[in-house]
Amino acid sequence: MDSSTRRGEGWIAFSVIVLVVGGAFAIIDGLVAVYRSRFFSSSAVYVFSDLRTWGWIVFGLGAAAVVAGFAVASGREWARWLGIIVAGVNAVAQLMFVQAYPLWSLMIMAIDILVIYGLTAYGSRISEARAVAYNETTNVVPDAVSRTETATETRDEESRAA
Repeated sequence: MDSSTRRGEGWIAFSVIVLVVGGAFAIIDGLVAVYRSRFFSSSAVYVFSDLRTWGWIVFGLGAAAVVAGFAVASGREWARWLGIIVAGVNAVAQLMFVQAYPLWSLMIMAIDILVIYGLTAYGSRISEARAVAYNETTNVVPDAVSRTETATETRDEESRAA
């Protein structure tokens, strides 16, 4: 394994941890916004609706982030895209939620951008490295099967011609 693959594994691990832990914090944040709205700024003006609606939105995104984090940890390609989508939508939602808790929202947006970077820059490399490692451990060479079939077909044709 080369150094860029190791660096990529670090970024993927960072993305998984941030998605799961950040998702758990978003779940708590959303529930607090719904049930204890006095905790947030009372003079906040939102793009649409009110703090309770944004609380439910943040809660749902937090649950999706936790699911995406565990899915990315499984190493599936679709999970990487789910993580990218969830982090992107969460960054936009935090931008809309910034009126309630400005510093927290800005920090979460910045971390979401790092998650997106980690998953986009290194996610496909890790998937390819895992596929190569899997093929090496199972001693499967993708072209070997087709070469064996071709050799068998050639022998069968030669025996029919003789």
